[in-house]
Amino acid sequence: MPIPLFNSIASWLLKKRYHQIELFIKYPVDVQQEVLRQLFDYAKDTEVGKMHHFESITTYEDFTERVPIVSYECIAPMIERTRRGEQNVFWPTHIKWFAKSSGTTNAKSKFIPVSMEALEDCHYKSGKDLLCLYLNNNENSQLFNGKSLRLGGSKELYEDNGSFFGDLSAILIDNMPLWAEYSSTPSNKVSLMSEWELKMDAIIEESIKENVTSLAGVPSWMLVLLNNVLEKTGKSHLFEIWENLEVYFHGGVSFAPYRDQYKKLLPRKRFNYYETYNASEGFFGIQDRNNSEDLLLMLDYGIFYEFIPMDSYGKEEQRAIPIWEVRMGINYAMVISTNAGLWRYKIGDTVRFTSLDPYRIRITGRTKHHINAFGEELIIENAEEALEQVCKKTGSEIKDYTAAPIFMNGTEKGSHEWIIEFRRAPDNLNYFIELMDNALKSLNSDYEAKRYNNITLKMPRVHMAREDLFYDWLKSKNKLGGQHKIPRLSNSREHLEELMDLNRQSVH
Repeated sequence: MPIPLFNSIASWLLKKRYHQIELFIKYPVDVQQEVLRQLFDYAKDTEVGKMHHFESITTYEDFTERVPIVSYECIAPMIERTRRGEQNVFWPTHIKWFAKSSGTTNAKSKFIPVSMEALEDCHYKSGKDLLCLYLNNNENSQLFNGKSLRLGGSKELYEDNGSFFGDLSAILIDNMPLWAEYSSTPSNKVSLMSEWELKMDAIIEESIKENVTSLAGVPSWMLVLLNNVLEKTGKSHLFEIWENLEVYFHGGVSFAPYRDQYKKLLPRKRFNYYETYNASEGFFGIQDRNNSEDLLLMLDYGIFYEFIPMDSYGKEEQRAIPIWEVRMGINYAMVISTNAGLWRYKIGDTVRFTSLDPYRIRITGRTKHHINAFGEELIIENAEEALEQVCKKTGSEIKDYTAAPIFMNGTEKGSHEWIIEFRRAPDNLNYFIELMDNALKSLNSDYEAKRYNNITLKMPRVHMAREDLFYDWLKSKNKLGGQHKIPRLSNSREHLEELMDLNRQSVH
C-alpha cells in the first residue's frame, strides 16, 4: 500500500476513535458500569459465572458481595485446568494463549489468560489509541512516513497441552494485525528470537536500514539496544542514524532514572516521550498530553477497575472501591475484572490519581515492591524521585539499583541498604548518600519520622556495583530482555544478598 494512502486511512480511523475516547472521558461512571454489566452478562454461563450467580447480578454492590477479591494463587488451579484444555471455566470463549510472567507472587511463574477479546478490545485497541492520542496532540507528525522500532520480549512461544504460553509481547507479535506489522521493525522473525544477545545484533542489522520514526519498548532494555546501535555505527547520537525519529513510547518501568540518559542519545528539544501502562493482565493507561507524567485511565477496554487504599491493604478492614469513589493523592492497590476472565484480581500494582476529570493516574509501585520494615512505607515513586533529584545535583547517572532493609539486631538500629550501578558515578559517594537521605525525608513523612535523630533508622548504606552487575544477574536467571525488570525495593533481602554476593565474586 502506498504510504500517502496508508497515512490517509490511518488518520481517518484514528480521528474517529478520538470521539469515542471523548465519550468515556465525559461519562466515565456510565461507561465503567456498562463494562461491568457486559462482563458478567457475557460470562454468566461459565463455571465462575454459575458459582457466583452472575445472571442475577444487577448492581455493583451485588457484584462485590458475591465475588471475592483474589490473588493469583487463589485462581491458579482454574488457570491450570484451562491450560490443560478445559474451557468455559472463567471466560466463555476459547482461551489458548497465556502470558507467562514471573511477577512478584509466591508462584514461580504466572500464566495469565489472554482471550481473543482481550487481544482485540484491549491490547490492540490500546496500540491504536496510543497513536490516536499522540497524533491528536501533534498534528504535524510524520509518524506514518516511517516505521516503529519495537523491542519486545526475548522468549519464544511454547505449545503445551494444546495451549500456548510466552511473553505477552511475543503473543501480541504472533497475532499482530497487518497494519501494525507493516509499520514496524524488526521483522516478526527477529522479534520472536529467544536468544537476547543474538537478537540484539539482528535488530540492529535490520533497523539501521529503515526510516525509523518512533521507538517502543521498556526503557532499561531499549537503552541497552540504543547504546549498542551507537557503538556499532560509530555515531554520536540517534538522529545521525534516524533523522526523522520523533517519539519514544515507553512503559514497564519508571522512566525517571533514565530520562537524562535518553536526552543525551536524543538531543532534540522537540522530541516527544509518551508513557503507557500495560501488563500481562491488560492495558490500562496512556499519556494523553505532551510533556506530562500523568496517564489517562482507559475505561472502555473491557476492564472494570476497583481500588484498595494501601493503608488498609491486606488488613481485615480492607475494602475495594469503584472509580466513582476514588480520591486524589491516595495510594491505591489496583483490582481488575477483565474480558479474559480475571474477576476482582489484585494485579499487584499501586497507583494514585492526579485528576478525577478526566481520571488520570501515576504508577507508584508494586504492593510487594516497597520497604516497610519499620513503618517507613517507602514506595518506588519516592525512591525514583529522590534518585532523580540527587543525580541532577551530583551530575551522576544511575543504570540500575535495588534496596532492602537491614533489620534491627539487639540494640543495633535498622537501616536501608542499597546497591547501585552507576553509568556515571558521583565524585563523592558519602555526599550522594546524604542528599538521597534528605530527598527521601522531604518526599516521605513516615521515612522522615523514622530517621529523626536516628530513633529507628540510621543513615542508609549504599554500595557501588561493578559494571553490568544487574545484567549478569538477570542473565544468570535466564531473564534477559524485553519484559524482565529489576526488583527495586523489597522487604526481603533475597535479591540484595544475591547481587552483593555476585558483586563480591567479581572483585576477587
